[in-house]
Amino acid sequence: MNKDWLEKDFYKVLGVTKGASADEIKKSYRKLARELHPDKNPGDAKAEERFKEVSEAYDVLSDDKKRAEYDEARTLFASGGGFRGGGFGGGGFGSPGGFGGGQTYDFTDVFGGDEGGLGDILGNIFSRGRGGTGRRAQPRRGQDVESEITLSFDDALNGVTVPLRLASEAACDSCHGTGARAGTVPRVCPTCEGTGQTTRNAGGFAFAEPCGACAGRGLIVDDPCPTCHGSGRGLSTRTVQARIPAGVKDGARIRLKGKGAPGERGGQNGDLYVVVHVTSHPVFGRKGDNLTVTVPITFTEATLGGQVAVPTPGGGTVTLKIPAGTANGRTFRVRGKGVARKDGTKGDLLASVEVKVPSDLSDEAREALQKYADATAGEDPRADLLAAAKG
Repeated sequence: MNKDWLEKDFYKVLGVTKGASADEIKKSYRKLARELHPDKNPGDAKAEERFKEVSEAYDVLSDDKKRAEYDEARTLFASGGGFRGGGFGGGGFGSPGGFGGGQTYDFTDVFGGDEGGLGDILGNIFSRGRGGTGRRAQPRRGQDVESEITLSFDDALNGVTVPLRLASEAACDSCHGTGARAGTVPRVCPTCEGTGQTTRNAGGFAFAEPCGACAGRGLIVDDPCPTCHGSGRGLSTRTVQARIPAGVKDGARIRLKGKGAPGERGGQNGDLYVVVHVTSHPVFGRKGDNLTVTVPITFTEATLGGQVAVPTPGGGTVTLKIPAGTANGRTFRVRGKGVARKDGTKGDLLASVEVKVPSDLSDEAREALQKYADATAGEDPRADLLAAAKG
């Protein structure tokens, strides 16, 4: 864990409470990221800095493991009290068995050196011995990046490759991350000997902190790069080709491994998460892996039966056989004409028929219907309904 984690309130940065759920954190991050994105605020240094803070906070709080470590470390150091008396074996600062008495403690020994455990957290903050120089900076994984796209209904069904323009922090293009002007190289910091940390004695234990001479980089730049002013970092804008699989649903969140922000000091790249929005279709709807469509039929087709053309995605049609006496609203299943699944199979097309009542009739049609009405005058389709209502 970075030391500055203890000095930052990531919950406050995202505008959420400490007990906020993962969904609340994600929702707040998306809102802030959209408002502060460099593409939306060109040339606004404050918005860019705020965007970086929001991204850092989300990187920690969206990861269950990092969030737990952050919460635990912040709790331990709340109010600047560190470890209070009586914490271990009844000893406090300066008491037998406590912290003090002229000794310096390695917190990795106290809490255990398991990877990702509390000992590892505090081992990154405290160094062993009064004269220690702390740990060398480790490779750091790049931040995850989130983007949103809107697809047409057909593209979501068939799959599509889309270009995404992303902005993230990366090595400066001019100096390739060294921070030094072209033709020069930085030198190892003589104060921290390249570790990026110095140690301060704080009454019984050694406290490691970023080196003031090199700002924690471990290197001194005598002739800074004019582009990044010696930081070695810059805002990188790049275009990523994102492949969206066939059958993606509205609201899906797709992970593209290694397509996020570049890592530091040899660390692996972060991941890119793409949130997909799908526009509606004028003809088709979707229900899980099945597509839905409403097919108008005539009164005679419903009564006498017949064959009707039903549209399918992509502009094709299939012929649907309508049995005689088909009721309005009946649904027919056309197999294999739905949404593509991960296993290569497809869902079905659910075609619901809707009897279309004509608003205008010719004299001939009216006469024919009148004859039909006379022939069926003795039938009352509401007889059972009325009888049931009377009890």
